[in-house]
Amino acid sequence: MADLQEISELLQKGRAKETVDKVRAALDEGVPAETILNDGLLAGMAVIGEKFKKNEVYVPEVLIAARAMNQATETLAPALAEAGVQPKGKLVLGTVKGDLHDIGKNLVGMMFKGGGFEVVDLGIDVATEKFVEAVQEHDAKLLGLSALLTTTMPGMKDVVAAVRAAGADCKILIGGAPVTQAYADEIGADGYAPDAASAVDLGRELAGA
Repeated sequence: MADLQEISELLQKGRAKETVDKVRAALDEGVPAETILNDGLLAGMAVIGEKFKKNEVYVPEVLIAARAMNQATETLAPALAEAGVQPKGKLVLGTVKGDLHDIGKNLVGMMFKGGGFEVVDLGIDVATEKFVEAVQEHDAKLLGLSALLTTTMPGMKDVVAAVRAAGADCKILIGGAPVTQAYADEIGADGYAPDAASAVDLGRELAGA
């Protein structure tokens, strides 16, 4: 019988090829795709997320685990679609206008994918209206804004105001080195997360996933 614990452990170690091989073997044995996703892949990323929050692993380990997760979910995708399994939610993500930093944002995107979300990454230096358009176009329930400079943080306030004015039904999360919960409260964002793993927890809570 397929060992879902082994899939989880291989994923945590970032051993992408072996993770993919085990996922294929589990599918061949008739294990439901959703079971492989939840009890193997998502379980493994949840462990990595917790360790990351506790500083037991660092960005490189998270990135290689996320790479293994992405390759394994690509393998699983046709079977998940066939079984009608939906993502937990949709996140539109980007770094605000004037800010060219993307490492934190990319990590958040990977962790959300690893948490079972569909992610629409708009990249860096994203104009306010582009965020509004993307949220409406994709009917996203979550919007993630990143800023690494105090000089670009006001861009977050502009995006929050524009999204609210457009009447979009989405929860807005903000993050980045200079960002705080107090700033989130001040600009009317729905939440702030100090790191990528916490962002996923908060996203799940806000999306009701």
